[in-house]
Amino acid sequence: MKIEMLTVGPLEENCYLVIDESTNRAILIDPGDEPDRIVRAVHESGATLDAVWLTHAHFDHVGALAGVLREFPVPVYMHPLDAPLHAQAVDSALRYGIRIESPPAPDRQLSEGDRVTVGSEALAVMHVPGHAPGHVVFHNDDVVFGGDCLFAGSIGRTDFEYGDRETLDASLARIMELGDDLTVYPGHGRATTIRAERATNPFLLGQARLLRVKR
Repeated sequence: MKIEMLTVGPLEENCYLVIDESTNRAILIDPGDEPDRIVRAVHESGATLDAVWLTHAHFDHVGALAGVLREFPVPVYMHPLDAPLHAQAVDSALRYGIRIESPPAPDRQLSEGDRVTVGSEALAVMHVPGHAPGHVVFHNDDVVFGGDCLFAGSIGRTDFEYGDRETLDASLARIMELGDDLTVYPGHGRATTIRAERATNPFLLGQARLLRVKR
């Protein structure tokens, strides 16, 4: 599986072009901004785009959706609990002084336990709310596309509408169970591993100390 990270827009969001090299099929995860650049990357890859997967619907993760779909009319997958965020994406962006096109409605619903495919590669869907009500991650035995749950040295914000820290903490605990060797491809910032975050992430260390005290 080939993974190309495109950091786009003023909020430096990571859009991922994921290609199964054995079939030359591809998907996009979270096309957040700069649709022309994302479209160009897909064309330059030579792969056939089959779908767009959304970890969640904050504006910086859906801002390029309209432009991408004009070029590649493929299905969009999203968890239904993020429908309110999707509906207010344009207004949310304007509060940051950013203009985006209204993102088209998703075609397919994601749920906990679903399996989604890119070519011959399958990834599982895990519902991990807290940063957003319908936030999901996509994972297999090697990688997790984590959206805005877990970052290198940090975690997702919960001070936005629909955010909840206790819920996010529970979601992070589930992500930590996926295995130390998985590479985490986050929605912002550099890639990391679950092992590295378990050992050094101050937010997760604080959570672990709290659990020890409760026991």
